[in-house]
Amino acid sequence: MRRISIFGATGSIGVNTVDLITRQGGSDAYDVVALTGGRNVARLAQQARDLRADMAVTCFPECYTALKEALAGSGIAAAAGPDAVAEAADRPADWTMSAIVGAAGLVPGLRALRHGGTLALANKESLVTAGPLLMQTARDHGARILPVDSEHSAIFQTLVGEDPAAVERIIITASGGAFRDWPLDRLATATPAQAATHPNWDMGQRITIDSASMFNKALEVIEVQEYFGVDPTQIQVLVHPESLVHAMVGFRDGAIMAHLGAADMRHAIGYALNWPDRANLPVERLDFARIGQLNFRDPDPARYPALVLARQVMATRGLAGAVFNAAKEAALDAFIDGRIGFLAMAEVVGAVLDRVSHETSLTNAVISLDNVMQADQLARDCAAQIIKKSKQY
Repeated sequence: MRRISIFGATGSIGVNTVDLITRQGGSDAYDVVALTGGRNVARLAQQARDLRADMAVTCFPECYTALKEALAGSGIAAAAGPDAVAEAADRPADWTMSAIVGAAGLVPGLRALRHGGTLALANKESLVTAGPLLMQTARDHGARILPVDSEHSAIFQTLVGEDPAAVERIIITASGGAFRDWPLDRLATATPAQAATHPNWDMGQRITIDSASMFNKALEVIEVQEYFGVDPTQIQVLVHPESLVHAMVGFRDGAIMAHLGAADMRHAIGYALNWPDRANLPVERLDFARIGQLNFRDPDPARYPALVLARQVMATRGLAGAVFNAAKEAALDAFIDGRIGFLAMAEVVGAVLDRVSHETSLTNAVISLDNVMQADQLARDCAAQIIKKSKQY
């Protein structure tokens, strides 16, 4: 029986992962080692009970008592805090879903790779902040990383059986988010509630706002470079409002292979869960006659400055990804809290990249966990100073 763990079980990716595992037999088909989640301890406890998990962990220490009470009498161990999440990753598993949002997902992912199993990677920040470290850890322990972002899963599937040297370009698509058709002069007054409404996908608040600002896509562009090893000049982004074409790969003979599917994360999750086989998944089958047409356009740099910043990060390399992600998370927190406006997020991140690049060597630094964490903290401190001095919108 395959041992599995799910990190970030109560978020949208985690919930869909639990759904697929339940449909494929649940605890009768899988030995569920650990589930982790956030403040929704009721959901976490129910998932743990339903899947008969060995343990459940909330990343918030103050939620421990509630989780323990919710699991009373089940025999399922309860724990809380970031250290407990990391320790849960030390428990051997054959397949681990990494769906914790933000830089907090890096350490559990690294520890899970040490077991030599498969890491289904939905935590894009891991590759952005420490791509070389993550990929080398997988190689050192004979582990496998399978991408779960819809775009990267699409690229991965499109490249099956192909010679990577024949790849000429990789195109990832973006819905454009909540504000793709707004006049530019309205963006300065956009609210967190407006940014958190996605036209196509059902996702959590933070990733949906990142979609509206295209910071989500900026992270994904960097991921493409780190995971597939292509030159940044080979990576292209297109706004595709229908969100049906997830990625395209162009080859040196002029051919383009495209991956299409419904806007349902269970496809990418299910592919990683069942790889190398394809299982019957409960996702919509596309009706092209009904769809009628597919639309694409270049992203406007004035509307989506995050994509420009991603190019800067890829050119700098080193610890620039860790700085970029930390600044982005700090700016997003400030926007959600009403301390800065929507457009100020990119301004903050750009200012942090410029300032930190003069204070520390980002290019030549060794990509170690300690260095990544130090760069992360430095960027957050710098972002806090910039946000504090900025005009409140």
